[in-house]
Amino acid sequence: MSRLLRIKPMSMLTEEAREVGEHTLKRSLGALNLVTLGVGAVIGAGIFTLTGQAAALRAGPAVALSFVLAGLTCAFAGLCYAEFASIIPIAGSAYTYGYATLGELVAWIIGWDLCLEYAFGASTVASGWAGYFNSLLQQFHIYIPPQLTATTGTTLVYYHDQWLQLMSLPPGVSAEGLPHATGLFNLIAVCIVMVITTILVIGIKESANFNSAVVIIKVTIVCIFLIVGGYFLFKHPAVASANWHPFVPPTDSHGNFGWLGIPTAAASIFFAYIGFDAVSTAAQEAKNPQRDMPIGILGSLVVCTILYILVSLVLTGLVSYKTLNVSAPVALAIDATGVAWGSLLVKIGAVFGLATVMLVMLLGQTRVFYSMSKDGLLPKWASAVHPKFRTPWITTIIFGAFAAIMPAFLPIDRLSELVNIGTLLAFTIVSAGVWVLRVRHPEMKRPFKTPLVPLVPILGILSAVYLMSRLERITWIVMILWLLIGLVIYFGYSVKHSKVQRLPVAVEGD
Repeated sequence: MSRLLRIKPMSMLTEEAREVGEHTLKRSLGALNLVTLGVGAVIGAGIFTLTGQAAALRAGPAVALSFVLAGLTCAFAGLCYAEFASIIPIAGSAYTYGYATLGELVAWIIGWDLCLEYAFGASTVASGWAGYFNSLLQQFHIYIPPQLTATTGTTLVYYHDQWLQLMSLPPGVSAEGLPHATGLFNLIAVCIVMVITTILVIGIKESANFNSAVVIIKVTIVCIFLIVGGYFLFKHPAVASANWHPFVPPTDSHGNFGWLGIPTAAASIFFAYIGFDAVSTAAQEAKNPQRDMPIGILGSLVVCTILYILVSLVLTGLVSYKTLNVSAPVALAIDATGVAWGSLLVKIGAVFGLATVMLVMLLGQTRVFYSMSKDGLLPKWASAVHPKFRTPWITTIIFGAFAAIMPAFLPIDRLSELVNIGTLLAFTIVSAGVWVLRVRHPEMKRPFKTPLVPLVPILGILSAVYLMSRLERITWIVMILWLLIGLVIYFGYSVKHSKVQRLPVAVEGD
């Protein structure tokens, strides 16, 4: 068992961080790139898609409190990520941090788990992007066959010159007599993932520049939504009063809503925060990771949490939370203001904004696989770097194809919950890792230090585990099955090819 818990020595990590040449990742990202990378991932699915779903199914208007709870949990984990990223500037995020502190088997589990997190994350966002893009096209009277715009079995109705999901009809409107269609697969979602995959293969700097430009656009549009929606609610306080009452809806027969619905919703929307986690996977492509990684991680977290809380309040004030379980809830809400140009602007912002989330999710996934392959835990092709573009092009293409297939057939709520449990498990391991490293190497130079250790790591662990306990049973079942598949690969291939396992003696750190 001791062989399975061998840690990766800090000397190996330091040596990898200093590698240069055409077979290594290119260091080209500055502090601003990293902050916008985080904002690019965080401001997207949470605001434009999952906020509405969490309000409709879990917490009602109190979803704003769910974002406070989720943001607090992220703050604990974010401080731990920032310390690790400043010490170990290597691609791989929680996988690398776990390898350096808790051992190879734990590192494999979290690395395999991150693959599920990021691949399904990109798929979740692709589903939301497709909803907004289709809504935008229909606003210009461009119609794609409805069967190719929704997942298998989804019922669509034609209402007010638009094909809508049945559940998104306004309250009191009957579907009887309206034209109907049934979804076959989501072709739009497939196409956007393939476009993003192509951008990632071309190069990290090009991807980061694209992301930075789009982040400016979508944050501006989110602010416009807040201004337009907030002004409408200020002029029509009765609308907000009606939609916010009761702020904490009574518990239903399934155990949702009520005060316990707030942490349940926080667990379901945790997907919205995996952006700052993905920033840490780009550590090996940062120019000055010791200084810039903490800025990127914590800066993006603060900005995004504030925006999430404000948007959730305005969203649930404009329309009844019961109507928000759709792929494009912000577009639905802005339509209620009657500001036609506002609706158009929000849809354009969502189309651009969700594209950057997919970019960062797929970026993170391929960098984790790259690190696992460099350590010998996966075949060499997984870390093959394109000689011209200097990107891990094979894994980018493979996982891009996988992420494209998922949203074609699976509904967004199932996809997002599979991501949440992976995110929370990663947070738990990173929080524990900081504590372990402080005990083993108190003398180590730390450009950024997590305050109040071990209190902050303990709070990070407890809050993440609590939110994991609020997820549905099917989410746990899928994750356990995924991890079992991973363990078969680990014992069948990885143990025999691991570079750390080939070291002459068991390493406890150096």
